[in-house]
Amino acid sequence: MSMEDFDPNLLKELYHPSKNSSGEDNGQIVIIGGSKLFHGAPILSLKAASRVVDMVFFASPEKSIEKIAARIKSELSSFIWIPWEEVELYIKKSDVALIGPGFMRYSAEKNKYHVKNGNCDEACVLTRDITKSLLSKFSNKRWVIDAGSLQSMEAEWIPPNSIITPNRKEFEMLFKENLDSDYKALVTKYSRKHNCTIVLKGPETIVASSEKAVIVKGGNAGLTKGGTGDVQAGLTAAFYAKNDAFLSAAAASYLVKKAAESLFKKVGFHYNADDLANRIPKEYNNILKITA
Repeated sequence: MSMEDFDPNLLKELYHPSKNSSGEDNGQIVIIGGSKLFHGAPILSLKAASRVVDMVFFASPEKSIEKIAARIKSELSSFIWIPWEEVELYIKKSDVALIGPGFMRYSAEKNKYHVKNGNCDEACVLTRDITKSLLSKFSNKRWVIDAGSLQSMEAEWIPPNSIITPNRKEFEMLFKENLDSDYKALVTKYSRKHNCTIVLKGPETIVASSEKAVIVKGGNAGLTKGGTGDVQAGLTAAFYAKNDAFLSAAAASYLVKKAAESLFKKVGFHYNADDLANRIPKEYNNILKITA
């Protein structure tokens, strides 16, 4: 499979709302994630997604997040908090489900190395159980799988046509492969095996489906900061609501890197994930003007 650089002109192929569209015509997604330790991660995902789709639903098994979500709605009202017991109803009605942002792979730092060696503490078990249950029950849904879910699941659970968004460590954990070898070939191998789109995030992001692959270059070291991956996952899920998986994943990867480059020109590496989420719509609009 040949692998060329992503062509930004492809951004023009992304779905754009009709001037005659009404509510829910332009996509709705549900974000499933969050924990007592990582309550901000899914918020960053929904912050990015809410700029693209008509509606973002948010559900978490962690009850304390409901209070946090209520406070956040005073500043960011473009999402709906849903009770955990209703999550399956909202998966059914949504175009795309994003799972994993803020889910925990271990409950405390002291348990990190036990989990790394194959043991699973209570937080890991909860993440695995939720991930496996929902992915298997809704295997025909459009899924974006990220973060804690990727870190605790088995590759065999990946539903066909999903988008997964691992960094190098998460890829190696999931597929039990060492990426020091020909990593481009490995990404294409597993995208074909599981009929999914893989986004291997890095200085050069590889986006591969079972049929094609591209390299997305650019960005900078500011993208190593916590939360930037959650922003990308939310943007990817939002695009996937109305576009095919490969274009959604590649376009989101490209826009995240271009937004990071724009921020660098203004503040160097001194930006965070909130800045990134805020910059993406402006960068998207600028790029469309350039490529129009």
